This record gives sequence, C-alpha cells and structure tokens, in this order.
Amino acid sequence: MSATAEPAPRLRDTLRHVLLHLVTPLLMCLGMGLAYMGAFVTPEPNDMPIAVVGSGPQTKAFAQTIKDAADKTAEAGDALDVRTLADRDQAVDALKSLDIAGAYVPDAKSPELIVATAGSDMSATAAQKIFTPVAARQGLPLKVTDVAPPVEDDPTGQGLFFLLVAVSIGSYASVAVLGAAGAGLRMRARAGLVVGVSFAVSLIGAALAGPIFHLVHQGLWGVWAMAWLYAAGILFIGIGLHTFLKRWTTLAMMVLFVMLNFTTSGGLFRPELQNGFFGSLHAFWNGAGFVEGIRSHLYFGGHGLAPHVWTLAGWLVLGLLIVAVAALWERRQRPAATPAPARHAAARGQEREAQEEEMEESVAV
Repeated sequence: MSATAEPAPRLRDTLRHVLLHLVTPLLMCLGMGLAYMGAFVTPEPNDMPIAVVGSGPQTKAFAQTIKDAADKTAEAGDALDVRTLADRDQAVDALKSLDIAGAYVPDAKSPELIVATAGSDMSATAAQKIFTPVAARQGLPLKVTDVAPPVEDDPTGQGLFFLLVAVSIGSYASVAVLGAAGAGLRMRARAGLVVGVSFAVSLIGAALAGPIFHLVHQGLWGVWAMAWLYAAGILFIGIGLHTFLKRWTTLAMMVLFVMLNFTTSGGLFRPELQNGFFGSLHAFWNGAGFVEGIRSHLYFGGHGLAPHVWTLAGWLVLGLLIVAVAALWERRQRPAATPAPARHAAARGQEREAQEEEMEESVAV
C-alpha cells in the first residue's frame, strides 16, 4: 500500500521543483518586456536640448515658437529645451561638448541644421524632424551639417551599444560559472578569478572594437581600459551577490546589467529621447558610463570623460565592498572545526546545490 502511494508525493515534489525553477525565466520575460518596450518603443523628446543661432527679440520669439509647438504635441512635460546661441561657432562648440542635440541656423536662402551624429544618431534624426518642417514652411530645403560624424565602419554610431552588449554578456554570464562551479572556493580565490576573467572579457571587447569590426580607429587602449573597469565592476558585484542570493543571482544580474543597463546606456537613445525614469538612470548607471566614456574618448576629444570614468570606478568600488561583506559573511558561517564525515557530507550537499544553481543559471543566461 505504501509502495503504491509513494509516486504521488514524489510527483508533487518534482512538479513543485520544476515550477519553482520556472519563476526565473517568467520574471525575466516580464522584466525584459517592461524594460525594453518601456524604454525603446515610443521614443519622443523629453527636455531635448536644441539651439537656434542668432540674437535679438526675433530669434528669441522664434525659439519660443518652436518650443511651444513641440510641447503641444508632447504627451507630458516639456518636449524641448530651446536656447539661443549668438553665432555658429558657439553652436558647434555646444554640439562638440554634447550640450545640445542640434542647432538651427536661420537663413533667408539656405537654413542649416548642425548636428553631431557621433553623440547620437537618433537625437540628430529627431532634431532634423523638428526643423525640416520649419524650413519647408519657408519653401526652402534644409541643409544638414554633421560636425562630429562616427567612423565609416560604424555609420550610425550604434556599434558602441553592441560592444556594451558583448562585454556585459561576457561579464554577467561568467558570474553564473564562478558562483556555481566555484562555490567551493574561498572568496579570495574567486576574486582572483574575477580579475583574470574581466581581463579576458576586456581583451575580447577590444578585439571586437578594433581589429575585427574597426569601430575604433584610434585610442584602442583607452577603450580596453574602460572595458576592463566595466567588466570587473559587474563581476565583483555578481560574485558578492551570489553569496546571499544563490540561484536568484542571475535574475538580479539581468535586472541590473541588462534590463536597466542596456536601456539607460544611451547607446540607442540618449536620455533626451526617453522618459524621466530611464533618463535619470543614465546619469549614474555603469553602462552609460561605458558608452558615453568611449564616445567622449573617441569623438569629442575627451570632453566630459573624467565623470564617466569615475562612474565606472564607483561601480567597481561597490563591487569590492559587496565582496568584502560576502567574505565576512562566509567566514562567520563556516564552522571552526567539522568532523571529516560531516565535512564530506556538507561538500556533497554543496556540490548538489551548486549543480542545481548552475542548471538554472545556465538556462537563464
């Protein structure tokens, strides 16, 4: 009687086990949909900084007209931040400093729009959509001048975003391996592996950006250094979190370094084309520090580079702090003296747990 009754509880346990492991991919499905569709599906200007070149009351009135027209069509808030600049040289300087997305130079014969597509091809396109109708109402074609184009091998400038994706995946996927397969190692050993793995990931990133796809024509060492700093920050945060989150680590990493990271990096849409939530994260998230830092390094003479490097360094310091806390926690949880049979049993249990975590994390990655 008991022999025939055993399969039912076993089946329930198996189903409960499977359903529990399905929570992670289902939450990832929901989170990815909310993040990507919320950030990318309906881009529209949100306090997008643009300029009108000229001085005097007539120029200011014209700038205000442009702003009012855009704000009427916006769903909420101010669509444009329209300012006036005295001359074309000031407009070029503002574009090369990434202070504005475009500058309109009125002219009775040939109005001009100045952009810097290396800063953001999407923002330049948005500025062109704003001012093309303005010139058309005068019956004139709009001349578009790009003062900071990307390299020919990356015509849209979005190659840096895909470089971010490659380096990020190499980093957070390695966390799954170090956390599961390396569960029996002391934190000091895992931290040493992080240094080596992040170095390898950064070399792969530099190879992709340089000799393979030619996104970088100069300054490759700087790109490599930022890739190493970025990868190390993710890996240290990951192995530190794994001590506390175990099999939920991959979900946490996906939220931090995919859902919130890719969407706020500025690689596809800069914050002026996103809503307030994603735009605000751009100011301090590590993906934004990586993409904007490389942009500044490659195309804008290092303007504003230091804050982006400090952002990457700050995330690395955060990772080191989490690892230090995790190491102390593991040390306190470790028994002072354990008999050999109990130690072997604990090791076998730890191995089974690691294999289970590795299965789920591998599926998630």
